[in-house]
Amino acid sequence: MTAHHSTTITPAGPFTTVVDESGVVLASGWTPDPDILLTLVHPTLRPGATAPRPDLGPVTRAVVAYHDGDLTCIDSIPVKQHSGEFLEHAWEVLRKVPAGEPVTYTEFAALAGRPAAVRGAASACARNAAALFVPCHRVVRVGGGLGGFRWGLPTKRWLLSHERSSG
Repeated sequence: MTAHHSTTITPAGPFTTVVDESGVVLASGWTPDPDILLTLVHPTLRPGATAPRPDLGPVTRAVVAYHDGDLTCIDSIPVKQHSGEFLEHAWEVLRKVPAGEPVTYTEFAALAGRPAAVRGAASACARNAAALFVPCHRVVRVGGGLGGFRWGLPTKRWLLSHERSSG
């Protein structure tokens, strides 16, 4: 399978998305390097090759619109990730956390149906390959601390502020 990738310049930095041949997001994040993203894709979904495209249609439009303030435009973009049952379910739950209403890791674990699995909830965030479309940046520590974020705490801070001010 040959996937396609595109990088969009955003206020939070260059954002690259990798999609499969049908336009489903396999990986995304604030980096100009698609090879970094490919390492995040589960081996069973990882494409054999990627080719650049200047525009990925609805995916690129959603990236631009989100950064321009349309916070719900990312919700309908299809995403494909593969892992164990809990992580896949947790990623679906993350897609339902409303913009501007971050939850704690403890709350996220409860929303995912396993209140005692706070470490599992944190692992779902850490192993998420489709940043933005699966908005792991919306999970914070108890007390409001940012916790971690693959793309850096300044980016997470920008995203949370953007969602508070645009919502």
